[in-house]
Amino acid sequence: MTRLAMALILLLIPAMAQAQVPEPDGFHGEPYRSEVPATLQGAQVITPAKARTLRAQGVPFLDTMPRKTRPKGLPPGTIWTAPPHLTIPGAVWLYDTGYDRIAPAEQQRLEQGLIAATHGDKAAPVVIFCKSDCWMSWNAAKRAVGLGYTGVLWFPLGADGWTQAGGTLVPANVSDP
Repeated sequence: MTRLAMALILLLIPAMAQAQVPEPDGFHGEPYRSEVPATLQGAQVITPAKARTLRAQGVPFLDTMPRKTRPKGLPPGTIWTAPPHLTIPGAVWLYDTGYDRIAPAEQQRLEQGLIAATHGDKAAPVVIFCKSDCWMSWNAAKRAVGLGYTGVLWFPLGADGWTQAGGTLVPANVSDP
């Protein structure tokens, strides 16, 4: 088998695995880190190469990874600092907006983040991501589509795919409404 044929097979295996995961009717809950569908109705699915092109063109990126919380069981008075969240350069971190059920504060964070990223233009392109095999971005992108956004670009390989394609990560910019 030639190197080209082997490379093509290695590229197709993840896509074939994803194609077997159907889109749920609603949002997906636990486990959030599991295989995701290859599609998201109402959104365009993009590759790392396309993500890099869009980033270079200035298309806004929204990171939906959750915020790390203080570990349970730490003794009272223990100082705990959350580790920095690393993300794609220029991305805005809309933390906790990708769960299957979100509180009003997270819904507002997502809505305000979308408005800021698109300047209120629901047809403007916006890339939504988290990590590979993570439903957080799928859920958030589905919410964006449900809010009437038509330029939603879902990047299912997220920060993992970005680094695997040679990109670097930087500390996140947080969006708090």
